[in-house]
Amino acid sequence: MIGITPSWWLPLLRPLVPALIAILSGGAVIVPTAARGGEEILASVGTGEIDRLYYPVGKAICEVVNQDLRTYGVRCSPEATPGSVYNINAVQSGDLEFGIVQSDVQFAAYDRQGPWLGAPVRGLRSVMSLYPELVTIIARADLQIHNLAGLKGRRVSVGAQGTGIRATWDAIEAELGWSNAERVHPVELKADAVTSALCTGAIDATVAVVGHPSPLVKTRLAACKVNFVPVAGPAIDKLVRAHPYYQRGSIPAEIYGTAADVPTFGVRATLVTSASVGVRVVAVVTRVVLTHVAELRALHPALATLKATEMITDGLTLPLHPGAAEVYKKLGLLE
Repeated sequence: MIGITPSWWLPLLRPLVPALIAILSGGAVIVPTAARGGEEILASVGTGEIDRLYYPVGKAICEVVNQDLRTYGVRCSPEATPGSVYNINAVQSGDLEFGIVQSDVQFAAYDRQGPWLGAPVRGLRSVMSLYPELVTIIARADLQIHNLAGLKGRRVSVGAQGTGIRATWDAIEAELGWSNAERVHPVELKADAVTSALCTGAIDATVAVVGHPSPLVKTRLAACKVNFVPVAGPAIDKLVRAHPYYQRGSIPAEIYGTAADVPTFGVRATLVTSASVGVRVVAVVTRVVLTHVAELRALHPALATLKATEMITDGLTLPLHPGAAEVYKKLGLLE
């Protein structure tokens, strides 16, 4: 069962508030679609579980957007959700205006893959790229797992259904071509339960797709004897070459004090929206974020290397929303 934090349902109730007010007051139902006369527009951002990285990143984005609330009238609200897949579906349905999703998940939604086989989300639009997320596998040291083959048949925390982590692991395992007997035994745990399960032997390894440096990874490395598992080999090389949303990368040794850099690959955390979201709202969020990049870098370590030139291209496999494209052109980032 997917663990959902208490605030996931807030965007589902929000559209009903004007109707409830109207009913209680005996008036007609009028739902504003744009700011009028100083009215605020609420822009919700679907993130992830509160103890995962997407939530503080979404919170940081909203913090800078809300600094200019009086100027633009757009109030940004970070919403805790189960993750990428949920965010895409909620953006599609209109329950969220924006969502943070992995670049591979946004591509799958638009290209009829995975959960969207036969039902592509053609209205999905890119806003910006945020930061690289690397596949990070940590295993119990006593098991001597030093490559992907060592995970065969193991109990591995691979994320719950509906998360970007699970989608990425499924793609890796499919490319490895393991038989049913060789496939890992997937274990669905919330982030705060994984470290304990790893150290007590309830699971053998855990898979995460995270930006580095990661406080979560530091916690797991310090809790008990574990090691990184390199994500490399011919199958991974083929997987990266075949998909535009993947990038090779490595986990730097100096960050966690390992003997050498750990080879791996990853995706990008991206901000997406729907074609039905107004140009003005998307333009405001885009403009404010790009003009506050320096502040964002200081708000969270995962955002420390933000570069405007990468934010408008890397991992964006969807069409750009017109509001974002308009801002990029005005800022001289796009022709």
